Amino acid sequence: MTALSAEQAASREKTLLTAMLFSLPAPLVTGLAVLSSQSTTQIADFIRRSVQLGALIISWWVFRRIQHNAALDKAGQTRLERAAGLSVAGALLCSGAVMLILAFARLRDFEPGGNVIPGLTIAVLGLLFNTGFWWRYAALTSEHYSAVIAAQQGLYRAKAYIDLCVVAALATVAIAPTHPATQYVDVLGSIIVAGYLLWSGQTQYRANLRVTGELPGDPPSPEAISTG
Repeated sequence: MTALSAEQAASREKTLLTAMLFSLPAPLVTGLAVLSSQSTTQIADFIRRSVQLGALIISWWVFRRIQHNAALDKAGQTRLERAAGLSVAGALLCSGAVMLILAFARLRDFEPGGNVIPGLTIAVLGLLFNTGFWWRYAALTSEHYSAVIAAQQGLYRAKAYIDLCVVAALATVAIAPTHPATQYVDVLGSIIVAGYLLWSGQTQYRANLRVTGELPGDPPSPEAISTG
């Protein structure tokens, strides 16, 4: 596969940096929203945003180092791409595990309450933001495959689906906070999100191993990644 042109590399680095900068305040804002609500889904949302921010920072640093280090050989590039891919997979798996544990731990004694509107607003904005970057990374991957960019595409696809689930769960809490079924809807939202995160993390991990040649099978094609 041919190397990225200077213009293509600059475009991708700018996208990674923009995504990272926009994501920097997300854990803080979501954490403040948690203080006004006892929603399990919202607490879990704060945890996964914090972990995923770390993966974004690593991916930006790796891509920048690959593009700006002319002395880096193919083996070194592969190691860095593997680190970026594993950071994304690790963020997804860690977020999923924490959310699943939290949901089951609070299933018996948790009752939704408080003001979930701030968290719901953040989740709606996050859904729009993450969907936009998912489509942007999909276009970049289709144009020219990069393991780092493909990993970001998978991450933002997961983030968009998760935000959709969070919006649905918090909207239910906001509309009917005292309904007996609401607490189960809230916890169920966390379980669904956790399951998707675990599945996405495992998929990303195996795809990363195929790209680096550590797992038998051909690397995933851009088309498969775009629709996966």
